[in-house]
Amino acid sequence: MVRIKAKVLKDHIYYYLEHSIREGKQIHKKQIYLGRKIPSNIDKIKRKFLDDIYGEKWFADLDRIKQRHSKEHRTMPHSVKEKELEIFTIKFTYDTQRIEGSTLTHRETADLLERGITPKNKPIRDVKEAEAHRDLFYELLKIKKDLSLQMVLDWHWKLFNLTKSDIAGKLRKQQVAISGSKFVPPSPVEVYPMITDFFKWYNAHKNRLHSVELASMAHLKFVTIHPFGDGNGRISRLMMNFVLNKKGFPMLNIPYEGRNSYYNALERSHMKNDDRIFLQWLIKRYIKEYRRYLK
Repeated sequence: MVRIKAKVLKDHIYYYLEHSIREGKQIHKKQIYLGRKIPSNIDKIKRKFLDDIYGEKWFADLDRIKQRHSKEHRTMPHSVKEKELEIFTIKFTYDTQRIEGSTLTHRETADLLERGITPKNKPIRDVKEAEAHRDLFYELLKIKKDLSLQMVLDWHWKLFNLTKSDIAGKLRKQQVAISGSKFVPPSPVEVYPMITDFFKWYNAHKNRLHSVELASMAHLKFVTIHPFGDGNGRISRLMMNFVLNKKGFPMLNIPYEGRNSYYNALERSHMKNDDRIFLQWLIKRYIKEYRRYLK
């Protein structure tokens, strides 16, 4: 927690911001001087103070993860890399579909995508969307171009043209709601201007932000717009991994079992209009997932 500390020197009071962070078994204190009065924009100063502290620590860890992951993969046999990607693809497809209501289990998803075994007594929609997601995921890993509106519309069409052809590849023209969330997505008339601004933002920041920060922010900003009638979460998670892969970072799966923490981070960012909440959540999740590269 960030605290305002006061020091008295020669009958004058001087104010500082202080924050303690743990590094291994040690606790280090960071301070910045505020002045002889507490500034009126103290909340903004606190946010920047925290961003600077964690940015310095987290980005160094993230870069180390990338470096060691790349080194590991350079010496890995091709067949092992293919198997590792297949395992990730199955888990990612299972979790991202399950988060959105699919009834397929992880074993059923694996049997379907590895062996072509269609599960019994399960909705054909769930089967087709799992296969479409697998195919699209492999395809986007090979794309050389960068993100664009047409690319994302194509992704949506490929995911849903066999199951929801009436909305596949089309920006929504009706109001939507998010089940279980207090957040209300933008109105239909706002969608096109907002999605246009999103790609302007992406192009302006794609070489300025840290790659994991860019992937996280792209996910959050896109799902906040909620431009499609369905599938916004799936597209935003594909977009996140597209950015990570393009920038040479290992990709990230958000497990179904951890969905409540994920939902809470998204909703708190939405309701408080504070991107940092989701950004910090995702970076912590990313570092936890790849902590083996930091040992």
